Parts: sequence; structure tokens; C-alpha cells
Amino acid sequence: MELLRSLIFVPGNRPNMLERALEFQADIIMVDLEDSVPPAEKVAARDVAAEWAPKLRQAGQRVMVRCNALDTGLTQAELAAVISPSLYGFSVGKTESAWDLQQIDRIASNLEKREGLEEGRLKLIPWIESARAMVNINDMASASDRTIALAFGAEDFTNDMGIQRTDEGAEVYHSRCAVAIAARAPGLAALDSPYVAFRNPEGLKQDAATARRMGYTGKFAIHPAQVETINELFSPLPEDVAYARRVMEAWHEAEAGGRGSLALDGNMVDVPVVKRAQNLLALVDEIDRQLAARGRG
Repeated sequence: MELLRSLIFVPGNRPNMLERALEFQADIIMVDLEDSVPPAEKVAARDVAAEWAPKLRQAGQRVMVRCNALDTGLTQAELAAVISPSLYGFSVGKTESAWDLQQIDRIASNLEKREGLEEGRLKLIPWIESARAMVNINDMASASDRTIALAFGAEDFTNDMGIQRTDEGAEVYHSRCAVAIAARAPGLAALDSPYVAFRNPEGLKQDAATARRMGYTGKFAIHPAQVETINELFSPLPEDVAYARRVMEAWHEAEAGGRGSLALDGNMVDVPVVKRAQNLLALVDEIDRQLAARGRG
């Protein structure tokens, strides 16, 4: 289980912003070579990203790079520039088919071999951002063993569909759910689209809470002020943790007495409830473990 609650974009052509990212509290620093980098600076951004990935890693950050889509012709050169032992993985924008992901996997495997890295070490997060990708999403979810999550891109998706993006998000409800379900089926994380109104913290809370209810396990940020909220909303609440522990204590007692269900606070507790409690407590343990390992306990 990887800790992927918050992933923050940092433009790959902005060394000053990458320096600030040394202190960010996001689970993943996503150095962006795609949307936040002007076309004229994309080539130079590769070198900046390659320079800063080791610095970020030395500061205890997990670093990924978002590359441009395969059809731009930039992906292979970007991966060739940034792949190193310092990189946790990479993301690719606007992937649309299992074939896309298989080609990306092949490129990455060749570059891992060049760098003396174990094949498959670098993790992949493909972006689902078009109608074609949505149609192919189930095949995409299992196309590469290096894939750890699917990311939903609402802005590009609505543009591809020719529909207006709204604050309430009714126009992406179905597709947003579909990405979460497709990710869950093979055991991947589901990562929600950034909330672009970064000066609206209440809107972010509502948007992230909605994503959590849909089954998303994390969300992208475009501003460091969003990270704390995202981490909080994609972490178990203290009262939920306390209840899960009570469930497990009561369940162990019931098992010892030969019972397959019990009542707790007026509610029936059976196997599905117990599994939910076990999963929640496992997530708490993983959060504690990974944060401690990164010196952020």
C-alpha cells in the first residue's frame, strides 16, 4: 500500500518553486513537464527536472515527473532525461489506451536498464482525460504492472467532451465514478483531479469530500496551501479510528465465543464491517510508517 493522499504539481521550468517544494508536506512532489510549462520551455524543463529530482529526494521527498502525452513526440526524450535512482516514478498525460501504456512501459524498461535499475522499479500514474480513455479504462487499468494509480483529469475531459466545466461538477459525475471503480478493480489507487480554485478552501473541502465518498484515495494539488486539507480529508478521522479499534476488540471477543456477528452501539457488526475496520486500521499504520520513514511523524 503506497501513501498517495496528496500529490502536488510543481512546474518543471521553475527552479525557485522546486526549491520551495523541498519543504512541502505532500506525499508526492509531481514535477510537471506538461500543462504548467510553456511550449518554448519544455526542452529546458527536462534538464531542470533532472537536476532537482535528486535534491528533492535527498530532502526526503518522493518525486515523480509528469510527462507530455505520447502523441506530442516528447515523452521518450523526457523520460530519458529524468529517469534516475532518485525518481519514484512518472506520470503521463492524456493516455488513451492499453497500447499507450504498453509503449510507455517498454520505453521506461529500456531506460531503467540503461540506468542499471531493476525493471519495473519506477511507478506509473496514467491520466484519464478523454472519452476514448474512458471507453478503454478497464483495459488501461491492467495494461502495465508498474501502474499504481489512475488519475482523473476533469478539465481536459470536459474539453474533449465539448461541455462546460461547472463548480458543482454534475457534468463529470459519471466519469469521475468510473475512474474510481476502474482503479479499485485491480487494486490501484484512484487520484482525483485538482481543484483549480486554490483560493477557495471551503470549495476544496467539499470537492475532496465528494471524491472520498466516490472511492478516491487521493487528490492532486496545484498550490501548497491545498496540501494540508487534502491530507486531512484522505486520512481516517480520529473517531473512525477509535470505532474501528472497538469493532476489532468486540469481534475478537465474539470469535472466541463462537459467534459470527455481534451488536455494537445498536448496530450489527459482521464480516464486511470487520473488513472495513481492518482496512482503515491498516491505512493508519501505513500513514504512520511512511511519515516516520520520511522524518515527518
